[in-house]
Amino acid sequence: MRLASWSWGGREHVGTISADGREATPLAVGDASRGALPLIQALARGEPLPQPSGTRLPVDVVTLRAPLPRPLRSLFCVGRNYRAHAQELAGTVFRETMPTSDPWPIVFGKLGECVIGPFQTVRMPSPTTTIQVDYESELAVVIGRGGRDIPRSRAMDHVFGYTIVNDVTARDVQMRHQQWDLGKSFDDFCPMGPWIVTADELDGRATRVRGWVNGEPRQDGLTKDMIFDIPTLIETCSRGITLHPGDVIATGTPAGVGMGFNPPRWLKSGDLVRIEIDGIGVIENRFE
Repeated sequence: MRLASWSWGGREHVGTISADGREATPLAVGDASRGALPLIQALARGEPLPQPSGTRLPVDVVTLRAPLPRPLRSLFCVGRNYRAHAQELAGTVFRETMPTSDPWPIVFGKLGECVIGPFQTVRMPSPTTTIQVDYESELAVVIGRGGRDIPRSRAMDHVFGYTIVNDVTARDVQMRHQQWDLGKSFDDFCPMGPWIVTADELDGRATRVRGWVNGEPRQDGLTKDMIFDIPTLIETCSRGITLHPGDVIATGTPAGVGMGFNPPRWLKSGDLVRIEIDGIGVIENRFE
């Protein structure tokens, strides 16, 4: 199943997307402003999905929004979770803070207010704020069943599904403050979508993440090559912290980010970033 949020006819809608990604069927949801979140929460309570309500439409004629346009809270995000990406950062300003071993994942927060749609324009901050804007193609896990202190052995039972995020980052701000939240959380710095694919249709532990800038291939990684796999990330994030249905964990980015080039290749106004994950689909955002 694919759950999506979209605008059409002057209204917001939430519903299902056909398996081929071509048709959108709205569901009878009173308030669609939070996208798929109420549906995920209802399913977690054992309630059925609402009935279809309204016109079934070609996806091409609607404006897709983020499937979680107003997330439950800040996103859990994971840094340096692909070996090749960690290696490319070892040659950058991060070299002084690179761990000699990886006993624990690096986990940081990204404000939910920076989430935008899968094809929406990213408004770049003023050059007086940041000039080193970077992209990060990532698989995001959506929690479907809450819990605290979830053991790795049962972690996949808590996965509702998966979506795509671009963990856009202001690298100079990230380094300036040492803590990463500000550099990760500018308005529009989290394109998400195009929809959520449920865990019965996709195993996020065995898919492929790719990214392009202006049509040039930049990133290509397999999720099986993560340093910390999805069950480990869920176990880690739930230690002493209750995860709730609708929480999002962004699992890290493969090698090929702009910071990893010599010299770095920062995004500039007019650039188009495309991210594709097998089994989910594509998001594509222009930076202006």
